Amino acid sequence: MDEPFRRPSLGTALFYKDPFAALDWLEKAFGFERKMVITDSEGRLGHSEMRFGDSYLMIGSEWADYLSSPASVGGKNTQCLHVHLESGLDAHCERARSAGAVIVREPEDQFYGDRVYAARDPEGHVWTFGQTVRKVTREEAEQASGLKIEGWV
Repeated sequence: MDEPFRRPSLGTALFYKDPFAALDWLEKAFGFERKMVITDSEGRLGHSEMRFGDSYLMIGSEWADYLSSPASVGGKNTQCLHVHLESGLDAHCERARSAGAVIVREPEDQFYGDRVYAARDPEGHVWTFGQTVRKVTREEAEQASGLKIEGWV
């Protein structure tokens, strides 16, 4: 039997002042897919889940005093979300830009073989998106970066 809400081992949750606007924007800008939205009798968001590839993301409101959107704390982030794309990174960046994302780091090839860009959403969450564009060995990455890398498989 197929499990409709089967989740991978790790997901994350982000909190927004306006979670309904965030759900709409994340679909439009990044291509996330809304899977579940639970509201209370007054229409407030109780819980929501979005999917992207084999990942899931919960979007919530600032429902407790220890949860805040970056918009409520001067734009500060304590985490950055990374999404790995199979293809189309540059087009994804343009889609996000067209939807109003602030591109804080333009697409650029990295020494470890990925092409990456970073974007800030309307409430200030920072997202990075990457796509592997070439296979690089640990030795090649160390030589290109000047760094010592452990754990490269």
